[in-house]
Amino acid sequence: MLKVLRPAIARVLTPAGQLLARTPVTPNALTIIGTIGMSAGALALFPTGHLFAGVMVCTGFVLTDMLDGTLARIKGTSGRFGAFLDSTMDRIADAAVFAGLAAWFVLRGNDKVLAGVALFCLVSGALVSYAKARAESLGLKCDVGFAERTERLLIALVPTGLAGLGVPYVLPIGLWVLAAASVVTFGQRVVAARRSAARNAPADRSAGSDAGPAGWAAGVSRAATGGPAADQRDAAPGG
Repeated sequence: MLKVLRPAIARVLTPAGQLLARTPVTPNALTIIGTIGMSAGALALFPTGHLFAGVMVCTGFVLTDMLDGTLARIKGTSGRFGAFLDSTMDRIADAAVFAGLAAWFVLRGNDKVLAGVALFCLVSGALVSYAKARAESLGLKCDVGFAERTERLLIALVPTGLAGLGVPYVLPIGLWVLAAASVVTFGQRVVAARRSAARNAPADRSAGSDAGPAGWAAGVSRAATGGPAADQRDAAPGG
């Protein structure tokens, strides 16, 4: 939903990326630094009840992580491994955020139900990202969904920060909304993949009957390599 903002975000980040391009810092290093910083902040601060401070730390490292795509384009080092690393590190950072919130609900909030909701958000968010990645690896269009990673982080972190400032009820509401939005988004992607597969079915049958073993081998190769055009890093967290 917020993907329309990515060109504007890229323009804002470009000056910082140009400065970093003059240094030995690599896009992959930024990806790893952002993940480590965000994970450490969430796991150290959320369980101890420092919700607002944790959100500030996470937000700062999200911005650092977003720079990797800009730096990669400026340096001309975008590639398949960078996209793979970026997506994988995103899953780790997301897990840290929701694990930290779940720990806070158990240790400080004494609310096992909301701890379970936080863990549900963790799992459903991973499924949302996996559905898109798996569909695109098979050559299916699946670039849909209400709650991509950017939206999921906003829905999680903004209420968490407000709760840290003493605003009541906002965090439980945010987590329940996020849980519902993740389920809807997963469903949207399953439907999109099914429709894409149905559209491709006649061509697939034709290619299979004409090409024989060679066509089958090409299809396996495309699925293994992520299709003809592998995803690259983006300026904003996706998935």
